Order: sequence, then C-alpha cells, then structure tokens
Amino acid sequence: MDAVPGKGGAGIAEQAGPAGHGAEAAGGAATAEGYKRGLGTRQIQMIAIGGTIGTGLFLGAGTAISQAGPSLIIWYAVAGAVLFLVMRALGELLTHRPVSGSFAEYAREFLGPFWGYATAWTYWIMWVTTGMAEITAAGQYVKYWFPGVEQWQTALVSLVVLLAVNMISVKAFGELEFWFALIKVVAIVAMILVGLAVLVVGFGDVGDTASVTHLWKDGGVAPHGVHDSLMTLQIVLFAYLGVELVGVTAGEAEDPQKNIPRAINSLPVRFGLFYIGTLIVILSVVSWAEFSPGVSPFVAAFAKIGIPAAAGIVNFIVLTSALSSCNAGGLYSTARMLRTASVNGHAPKALSRLTGRGVPAPALWVSAVVMGLGVLINALDPEHAFAYITSVSTGGAILVWSVILVTHLRYRRAVAAGAAEPSPYRLPGAPYTNVLALAFFAFVTVLIAWSADTRIALYVMGVWIVLLLLGWAVLRRGRTTTRA
Repeated sequence: MDAVPGKGGAGIAEQAGPAGHGAEAAGGAATAEGYKRGLGTRQIQMIAIGGTIGTGLFLGAGTAISQAGPSLIIWYAVAGAVLFLVMRALGELLTHRPVSGSFAEYAREFLGPFWGYATAWTYWIMWVTTGMAEITAAGQYVKYWFPGVEQWQTALVSLVVLLAVNMISVKAFGELEFWFALIKVVAIVAMILVGLAVLVVGFGDVGDTASVTHLWKDGGVAPHGVHDSLMTLQIVLFAYLGVELVGVTAGEAEDPQKNIPRAINSLPVRFGLFYIGTLIVILSVVSWAEFSPGVSPFVAAFAKIGIPAAAGIVNFIVLTSALSSCNAGGLYSTARMLRTASVNGHAPKALSRLTGRGVPAPALWVSAVVMGLGVLINALDPEHAFAYITSVSTGGAILVWSVILVTHLRYRRAVAAGAAEPSPYRLPGAPYTNVLALAFFAFVTVLIAWSADTRIALYVMGVWIVLLLLGWAVLRRGRTTTRA
C-alpha cells in the first residue's frame, strides 16, 4: 500500500515524543517530534565536515592507491560529484519539511510505509555494523601505545563514554563531534601544508624527488589498468559513508532552513580539499608505487618525508576518526532512525520514548548493546567478522542513497500535482541528475558483484532484504490481527 504523497499516515512529523513535547529544556526549543533544537551553525558545519572524513581516507586509501594509482583521484572526484547530487536531493526534502529521521520519514511519506520501514532499518543496521568495526578498531589503535591493555577493554570504555555523552543532550553530542571533526580537519590541512612545503622548497627527506609528475609517470595514471582502477570504487564510496549525517541532524538543528543548505553547498569545496587535494599532494610527494595495502597513506607519507613522530600522530588521528564515526553514525543517527521506525509502528513502541532533554534513550541503549555484541564477534573471529560487517555498511549505503534519489523524484511529482509544497532549495537538473546518480550506483553494484573479494556484500545484503520482507510480513499480520 502506497502512501499518498504528503498525506501518508501518522508519521513522525505529526507525532510528538512522549516527553519533552512543546517544552523548553537544555539543548534548545522542542520540535514537533519532541527533540530539542540544540545543534548550532558551528556544530552542524563540523558534523557535515566530519561526516565526509572517515577511516576510509586515513586507512582505506592505502589499499586503493596501491591498486588504482593516481587514477584514484579521478574516482574520488566522480564519487564526490554523485554524492553531492544525492545531498542536494536530500537538502530539497529537508528544507521542504525538516524532521529527525529524515530520509526514512520522507521514504514513508512519498514511497509508502514499507520503504519508510526498510530505509530506517537498513540505515540502522548499516551504522550499527560500522560502529561495531570502528569501536573494535579503537581498541586496536590504543594497543599501539599500551600493548598490555586488552582490545575489548578499550572498546568497552569508549562505547560507555560515547553513550554517556549522547544520553546527556544533543548539545553535548554536537560539542563532542565538533572537536572530533576539528582534529580530523587539522590533520588533513597539516598534511597538505607539509606536502606543499616539500614540493615548493624541497623540505624533508624526499624534497629532491617530490614532483607532480608522479601523477602521470611511474606507470601512468592507471598503472594496473582501467579494470583494477575501477574496482576501487567500492573503497571510495565507503570513504564517503557518513556524508548523509547532516540530514539526520535536521530535526535538531537551529534554523535548518538556513544551516542545512549552507552545509550542503559547502560539500564540493570540502570534497575537493579533504579528498582530492590531499591525494594530489600525497601522490606528488611520494610515488604511488611506494604505498602498501593496509598501511595508512598519511603514515607512509609523513615517514617518507622524515617526520619521526608520524606513526604516533596518525594513530591518534585515526583513533579520533573511529570514535567520531561511532559517535555520530553508530549512536546518534541510529537512535534517531530507530525512534522513527518506532513512531511509525515499525519497531517496539517503547523505543519512541524521549527523556525530558529530548534524548531517545531506549533507542540509544539498543544501538549501544548491539554494537557491544560486535566487539564480542570481532574478539571471537576478527579475521572473518570484519569483512562481513563492512560489506553490510557499503551495500546499505548504496541502498539508502538510492532511496533518497527515488524519494526525491516522487516528491517532485507530488509538488507538480499540488500534493506537496515546493522547496526553495532545489536539486539542479532533476530528474535527469537523479537518473545519472542512480546509474552510477547500479554500475558500482555490478563492480561489487564482479569481484570475488567484494561479492560478499551482495550476499549479505540479499539476506538482509529477505529479513526485511519477513519482518514486514510479521508487522502486517500483526496489524491485521489487531483490526480483527
């Protein structure tokens, strides 16, 4: 059963939370959903920045560089352009009606109840599994300084601290994420400045050999061929995972009509600086052939330049990046999505409850407990568990981004029919840009299926889709029984 665009049943936009509705409390004024608008311009901007910088850049880029060479820069640019289209589509929906739970709620409104249910749960499992990987990785990073500390101990302490901060208020979450993102930005800017110093004045141990000619010499732009180069697109997309987080914050942002478009419009500059700019500098300072799979390109570049503290510095940055991902994606966004599912009748009713400060405490606890199970899984079988976990994240991201694009198409149709109000912030070139972005995601899906190393993502997502359909059947049967 499809919902009438703009008129779909009692969703999260029409319902207030059980607590905090219409009240003023720490963290700002209450929204119609019961949340508090406690995220200011400074925090929204940094969450948008932090969402586009993850361990995919600090760690994953090493494997991608060794496989694609300098052509990796091209794929980061292409993927960044496509993700900007996705975010413009989401931005148009957000300014039409800012809600927390954003794209899951819009999917329910414009595509129908099933798609709201499927999107919310897919986004939840995507970030919970990512949080599992990140919180476990944090334990590994701390062992660099303190080898005697057990990995599970660090993971548990990190999870408890992040949960405690999120339980306080959205303002506390926003402040912590601001500083996490700032550390990542400073690290990237430092890498670019040091790299430019090497190129311009011959600073460091590689000053005599550093040159932009590394970008097309040493085997060419795609030294292993176009096929191997294209196969890195999955890694590239994983690096962009989190760009949509700014959409989840809309319901708790101060002045979302101004702050959300501002954050989205700045994405091309951020993509250009943080990904493309960084890769150009790194691959000009050090030839792509000197990077190894599984080794951070930041560590390798700093070490080649001759900065002895490079490993320790980058280890701290990557630790921060992992905690940031767990904080923003693993806890904050999953709790909002889980509550959206609950309010719409797609999850236990108890998960819709808010504290007096507008915090979805039960949903936070559920996400945290499941992430805690991920620590146990990784401890029992770290070699195989990590592959399964990250494959769900990548497949889930492609599905969620595609749903955003299709939802936007249905929203535009509703506007044309007079069933929804037009937004002042629009996706240029729609519907053609929607189709272009969807075609890109379909192409990447084919590439994932092509490689035996990444095909597991499709298998896992296939199982997930079956579970979603079974869950939906149970929900529908329960409603039919209740009506009877």
